[in-house]
Amino acid sequence: MVELEQVVIRRNEKLVRELGPLVTACLNDSRTEDVLLNADSTLWIKRTHSDFEVVGKMTNAQALSAFGTIAAIRNTVINHENPILETELPTDGSRFEGLIPPVVRQPVFAIRQRPRSIFTLTDYEAKGILTTKDDALNRQRHRDQFIELVRGKRHVDVIRIAVEQRKNILVAGSTGSGKTTFINAVLHELTLINPDDRVLIIEDTPELQCNVRNSVALLAVGRVSMLDCLRACMRLKPTRIVVGEVRGAEALSMLKAWNTGHPGGAASVHANDARSALIRLESLVAEATAAPQQQLIAEAVNVVVFVDNEPTIKAARKVREVAVVVGYRNGAYELEYV
Repeated sequence: MVELEQVVIRRNEKLVRELGPLVTACLNDSRTEDVLLNADSTLWIKRTHSDFEVVGKMTNAQALSAFGTIAAIRNTVINHENPILETELPTDGSRFEGLIPPVVRQPVFAIRQRPRSIFTLTDYEAKGILTTKDDALNRQRHRDQFIELVRGKRHVDVIRIAVEQRKNILVAGSTGSGKTTFINAVLHELTLINPDDRVLIIEDTPELQCNVRNSVALLAVGRVSMLDCLRACMRLKPTRIVVGEVRGAEALSMLKAWNTGHPGGAASVHANDARSALIRLESLVAEATAAPQQQLIAEAVNVVVFVDNEPTIKAARKVREVAVVVGYRNGAYELEYV
């Protein structure tokens, strides 16, 4: 028994050395909420009441060594066939999400600190955190305000306002119509409008280009599905979630993420017009659940952009429709075309 305890102590000491003094100092800081490693070897920290902040670097070798130690302590493995490690740090119980190639270019992790204090309901009420009846109406008010804001605007202005207002954008079109190119344009606009956001990108073929400094790209490859990537990304502290193309049951997870604390995302889907894009989402969501999800779709998707081929112009493609999703009533989606 004593010998086993010594083994555990030695492994934990080894892990602390591998994480390094910088990460250890961050984890010992009572203000720290999250410590994040991106694929460019940059370490980020999220402190209470503060934005994301760069604190240093960690080499790939150092990260991989720490991953191996954590996996060994937890009696599991992280390798090419099993590139996602979800567990708790054996040193302090912090939640740990680690990813290695081929899902990401280089090692990525997110460490979520355990709560250090308990807030009572009285605290929640005193700080205005608990929802009031008036607060419950805010979602519809914000939707109405957005519609008024973009009504009559040029398409380019509608998209820019949607990015700035953290609205979720669904891009629809046929194969080769320019859906990915359009999402890249949205990501470029995001770089200009909200460069401090943390963007998580999920694809099965790497096509999207994001110049936001605090961004991580996940690739669904091998045994790792788009749904696996979405689940993992939810633990990587995203501000916005972008999905290259929605093809299956991951649609439900994406919509729930967009609708519960991660607004301002974008995704593409195969469809022949804006309304058909929402109906297409219904069929994809049905792969995950038999329960009707039209209300969720209407709440989560704010703007639908339909891109189509157009051989008469040099670009060979054209935005045919930009529609704001008003809601779902009487068995149909209500859209306002702008």
